[in-house]
Amino acid sequence: MSRRRESVPVPRPAPQGFSSLNDAKSLRALVRNLREGIYITNDRGEILDANPAFLEMLGVSNLDDLSSYGLSDMVVDPARRMEELDLLDRDGAVREFELQILRPDGAIRTVLDTTYTCRDPESDELFYHGILVDISSRKQHEEVLREQSIRDPLTGCYNRRYLADIDERLGTPESLWACIFIDIDHFKQYNDTHGHQMGDHTLIRMSRFLMRQVRAEEAVVRIGGDEFLIVLEGATETHAEMVARRLQLAALRTAPVPFSLGWASRKPGESFQQTMHRADQNLLAVRVIERTGDRIRPDDV
Repeated sequence: MSRRRESVPVPRPAPQGFSSLNDAKSLRALVRNLREGIYITNDRGEILDANPAFLEMLGVSNLDDLSSYGLSDMVVDPARRMEELDLLDRDGAVREFELQILRPDGAIRTVLDTTYTCRDPESDELFYHGILVDISSRKQHEEVLREQSIRDPLTGCYNRRYLADIDERLGTPESLWACIFIDIDHFKQYNDTHGHQMGDHTLIRMSRFLMRQVRAEEAVVRIGGDEFLIVLEGATETHAEMVARRLQLAALRTAPVPFSLGWASRKPGESFQQTMHRADQNLLAVRVIERTGDRIRPDDV
């Protein structure tokens, strides 16, 4: 353990066959060699003592490097830290409470914090004894798996599974959104004529075309074989129409194949699926009313 020592006595009987001194040395050696980060703070969040694994987790070599940092200062989300402290005040302990820690070097680590309160019987001062387990690698792996699960492997667009996330995120009554439904014209005929390999190549080019025309936060979703959806969170009907018109103009120059589109913005009380359905219906109207002969033909690809 490092630098400062606080007397927080927790009397325990010595195990049979060991002296109290040997027992204390064994316990200190165990704490020093554990890969989990063990720490002691006071009720102001000042880090009073820690084992080497804790220091390594925070990217520092000794406690002096943390003299200007309290544990509460390191937590990325202050509200999350307050939630943990409220649980400690109520229950006296928390177990595997997930936090994101901002290290002094700017790196962010995700940890599980198991902590209990301990009050010095002489001074009545409150201390927190805790164990941090770094789960950053696991969280990154989980995020990679999650990203793979919501991505279409052919085009790199989001897939239908991603729409479930949107439904959950935009499920509040005040949420605002719009969407643009896109369908490649005569794709089955094109696939039959040119082959599935060329069809797949065209889908990839189409997805890249769509991604270039929208902002990074505007998701492009592959709905089906030749159908795509652009999700415009926080958008009005006017914004959706502006994006749709931009797509139509860009299509004359750089779209790999002709396509039809329709758009819709959310009406009061409408679910995302209902808005998407209206965009699809508007696309059908475009096919009937606005189809023209001056767009790119499949044979021109």
